[in-house]
Formats: sequence, C-alpha cells, structure tokens
Amino acid sequence: MEKSVRSSLRSAWYAIFILTLANISSFIDRQILSLLVKPIKRDLHLSDTEMSLLMGLSFAIFYTLFGVLIGRLADRYNRRNIVIVGITVWSLMTSFCGGIRTYSQFFLARMGVGVGEATLSPSAYSIIADYFPKNRLATALSVFSLGVFLGSGLAMLIGSGIVAGLPTAGLVTVPLLGAVFPWQLIFLYIGLPGLVVAALLLTIREPGRTHTLQHQGEVVRPSLAESLTLIFRHRRAYLLICFATAFGALVNYGCNAWIPTFVARTYGWEVPRAGAFYGAVLVASSISGALFGGWYADRLVRQGIADGRLRVGLLGGVGCLLAVVLPLLPRAEWALLAVFVPSFALAAPFGAATAAIQEIMPNQVRALASSIFLFILNLIGIGLGPTSVAIFTDYVFHDEGAIRYSLMLLFAIGGIMTLLLTWLALKPYRNAMLLTIPAEQALSQ
Repeated sequence: MEKSVRSSLRSAWYAIFILTLANISSFIDRQILSLLVKPIKRDLHLSDTEMSLLMGLSFAIFYTLFGVLIGRLADRYNRRNIVIVGITVWSLMTSFCGGIRTYSQFFLARMGVGVGEATLSPSAYSIIADYFPKNRLATALSVFSLGVFLGSGLAMLIGSGIVAGLPTAGLVTVPLLGAVFPWQLIFLYIGLPGLVVAALLLTIREPGRTHTLQHQGEVVRPSLAESLTLIFRHRRAYLLICFATAFGALVNYGCNAWIPTFVARTYGWEVPRAGAFYGAVLVASSISGALFGGWYADRLVRQGIADGRLRVGLLGGVGCLLAVVLPLLPRAEWALLAVFVPSFALAAPFGAATAAIQEIMPNQVRALASSIFLFILNLIGIGLGPTSVAIFTDYVFHDEGAIRYSLMLLFAIGGIMTLLLTWLALKPYRNAMLLTIPAEQALSQ
C-alpha cells in the first residue's frame, strides 16, 4: 500500500474515532432519562405518558425539524464546524437540565438538546462518505453507528452507577443553580464532558467533496427544489429504506426507554441494577451486531450482490419477531440476556442502510438526504418508540404492571414492519444502483 494511501486511511479512521466519540456523547445525553423515570415522576408528579414525552417527542420535534435545515447547510458549508457548534449546544442544554424547576422548562431544555444533536449525523454521514471508498463505506458507517448503541449502553452502565450513589430524597445545593433534586446532578456529569469532544473535533480536517455532480466541467450547486428532485428520483427505494430503518429504531428506542423500568416493575429489581445489566448486554450485542452488519454488507457487495447492503436489514425484522416472547420469560436474568437477540439484529443493518442511501445520492445532496432519512427515522423511532409503550400501558392495558405486554406489541409491530419494508425495498434499490443519470438530465426530470 502506498504511503499516501496509508496516511489517508489513518486520517479517515481517526476522523471516524472522533465522530464516534461525538455520537456516543449524544446518545448518553439522549438515553439517560430511562434510568430516571421513577425519581422524575415522583418529584415532578408525572404520568408514564408525560415522562415518555420528555424521552421522545420533546427531543424528536426539534431534532427532526432542524435536521432538515442543517442537512441543507452541511451540503454547502464546512461540515466539521457545523458539528462543533452542535456539540456545544447539546452539551450546554443537557447541563441546563440540571437546573430546571418545572416540567415545561425540562421539555424546552430537551428540545434544545434535540437542536444541537441534529447537526451530527447528516454532517458525519457526508464526511465519512468523502473519506472512504465505496467498498469500505458500510464498515465505516457501521463503526460510526456504534456510537448509537455504545452511547445507549454506556448511559445504562455509567448512569446506573451514578444513580445508585445519589441520595434518594431531599435536595442538594449546586453553585449557580441553587437547590436541585439529586437526579439533576447526572445532567451536569454527562453534559459538560461533551465540550471536550467539541474541542477534539478541531483536530480533524474537512475532507474534499467527492462524486459531485458536474455540468460542462463545473460543479453543480442545485437549488433546494433541484436537490429534492435529485433525492426523490429514486423515491421508492429511498423511502422504503427510510421507513424500514425507522421501524427498527421504534423498537430500539422503545426498549432503551422502558426495559429498565420493565425489569423493575415485573421482577422487582432496583432500576440501577436493571440498567447496569441491560447496559452490559446492550454494549456487547450492539457492538458485535454493528461490526458484523457492516462487514457482511461490504462482503456481499464485493461478491457482486447489488442489494447486499439491504439484505442485512432482514435480520432486524427477524430478530424483533423472535423477541416477542422475551417479556414473558420467568426470570429477569433470562429476559435481559435475551435482549441480545433483537439488539444484535437491529444494530447489524444500521450502518449498511445509511451507506445504501449515501451510495445512491450525489455529493451535493447527501447531507440533505441523510437529514430527511433521520427526520423519518427519529419521528417514528424517538417520537413514537417510548411513547407507544407508555400509551399501550396507560390506555390499552390501564396497568403499570402490564408493561411486559406493551413491549410484546412493540416487538411485533416493529418486527413485521421492518421485515416487510426491507423486503419491498430490495428490487427498487437494485434498480437505483443500476441507473445512472447525468446531472442535467436528472435535474430536468
């Protein structure tokens, strides 16, 4: 391997490392609430549904809406700097959760976290696609997607240890913030370190843009309307990939939000103990799943299987359907160990799906296409995942103790939809991969 190629790959993998740290930070900030359901409900006098809105909808509304705007900016301006600003915002807004006094303030702070985190993935997907060749793209994006699962798992592991050491009642005094509930200290512990990650991003470079649309030797700078035309020229393949991945996210976010509470209510475990056990299983299963999925998708592509990146997605649907019986297992340890199956299966296709979208998009619209993909994924995953479980529990079963049946419904719905939509996406994706359209022709359609 030539020296310049080795140096380029080292720079690419270093960038992946820093971006993955950012992704881990974002998901720790996002998922920590699942360990704090009991004290937050008690101190702010909330229902399961109100709590689920803090975990899901408050974040998802602004994450998804701002994501589309930021995707457009990332296609035109310095993506690295956009991410640095975003990390700073979400870290500060997470820290502000340590000083809230009311449910409304909490809701608004979580919206702010969503605004900051909306900068990361669309920009990172586009950066990574410019750093890596196509035959390594699924593996690279799978490594980046480890941040999703590692962040969720570490939130459980680290958060469980912190929660276990906090006072269970009373108030604590914090400089500048005054008297706060003990659980609010966690938001300071996990929010402020994100500023260090923002500083580390200054050490990576903004890569040159590759695979750009050109017309008569000039790089095309499409308008918003032209960008949307380019994105939706393969609308069937694109939207089916988006919705298939979103229903997998529905299961992921629903589990991350409620599994510790499910174990506490069903088996009588303390939430910190349940969170630590769940976090360990989640880290092991998601790392192995994501790495396997990226490797296997790239292997299928190298073997000439055009829809190889999407075939990995079938695993997600099968894993969810197998997990329907998980909440009925008689012991907490068995149920938590069984989480390995859906977690592995849902982690496997994530990087491959994002690579598939990057591959059928020209450079000038990759970030915008990714932001629309994330809009759909997070509106369904974050917005409906935690809330659907709570609605099933509060309004279908009318019993907090019936949360195991709510999770069964979550696995069934998510599994069926993921499997069906992925299967339907295979043929249009193959067609999209075969179809190449010059820039001027694509924009005229």
